[in-house]
Amino acid sequence: MDVRDERSVADGVVQVVDDLGGLDVLVNNAGIGMRTVNPEFSTRPRGFWEVTPDGFRGVVDTNLTGYFLVARAVVPVFLDAGGGRIVDISVSKETMIRRGFTPYGPSRAGSEALSRIMAADLREHSVWVNVLLPGGATRSGMIPDGVPEDVRAQILDPSVMAAPIRWLCSPAADGVTNERIVARDFHEWLRTRQTGCR
Repeated sequence: MDVRDERSVADGVVQVVDDLGGLDVLVNNAGIGMRTVNPEFSTRPRGFWEVTPDGFRGVVDTNLTGYFLVARAVVPVFLDAGGGRIVDISVSKETMIRRGFTPYGPSRAGSEALSRIMAADLREHSVWVNVLLPGGATRSGMIPDGVPEDVRAQILDPSVMAAPIRWLCSPAADGVTNERIVARDFHEWLRTRQTGCR
């Protein structure tokens, strides 16, 4: 479905519920990156004033409005079922304010603020909302061409997200909400949480 289109989202959620008989978890992960507004963003950053309004809207409509539209369509299903889980994928705070990262940084900052508000709004309904970020760049279509091999070697595999997502969807995570979890550090975060040591 096109997360930017309210009708497409509504139809997609109905289809999923019809096909699966319900819905327990939403992972908001749709996103487009800086390549769409500046293919050379890592080597030749551009000022925000050089971003076209259409380029700005395209990223914000996907990375922020898309999270809102999909969550808005899914939450009534969760409320009818008595609970659910939302995992909103984000990025580092440094990326949100990085030079030359308009509109990607602001779109992710906005989606994180939205996640915090959703967590507060949904707490009493047993719908748990958490933010998950990889903890570094991941191998995806967003990495620009020409990145040196030594830098590419440090890029995280997307599978780093699997263990925290599985845990957030499990009974062990009942009541866990409004957390910001870095996938690269997930096992340490979980150990600290379980032992109560900060």
